Amino acid sequence: MTLPELNFLPASARAEALAKCCGATAWVNQMNATFPVADADALFTQAKTMWYGLSQADWREAFTHHPKIGGDVAALREKFASTSTWAEGEQEAVKQASQNVLEALASGNKEYELKFGYIFIVCATGKSAQEMLALLQARLPNPPAQEIHIAMGEQNKITRLRLEKLLAA
Repeated sequence: MTLPELNFLPASARAEALAKCCGATAWVNQMNATFPVADADALFTQAKTMWYGLSQADWREAFTHHPKIGGDVAALREKFASTSTWAEGEQEAVKQASQNVLEALASGNKEYELKFGYIFIVCATGKSAQEMLALLQARLPNPPAQEIHIAMGEQNKITRLRLEKLLAA
């Protein structure tokens, strides 16, 4: 989809397209209200500004729209049908991971979710499963107030990549 096409979509269709990039309802609504935008840079700047202005509850809502790193591919397809192709591509390296790494990711994800109350969020694009595991293990000791900001920064990266994919589709 081109930016002019996105600019002139009906608001409901544009909201649906934006929700594939970030699942926070407040972000989708605020972004949708800014259209039309002049160019891709303006879109990316607005997306970041809106994201960083949201509440922790909004960030957590966005996190619920992601599959767990290393999660079951069938479950990923069912729960996240609208973004499953993007998420699978973002997590491609996990499919090639050893059983030990997959088990460590699953265990770390459970520990992370118990500690922080949301799934481990990382911009997985270009990272191996081993790299994601190392990041997960490095972030587990973080205090919750620090970790939410790291996770929200990772979500911002994911949103940017997905906006780029939306415009390239």
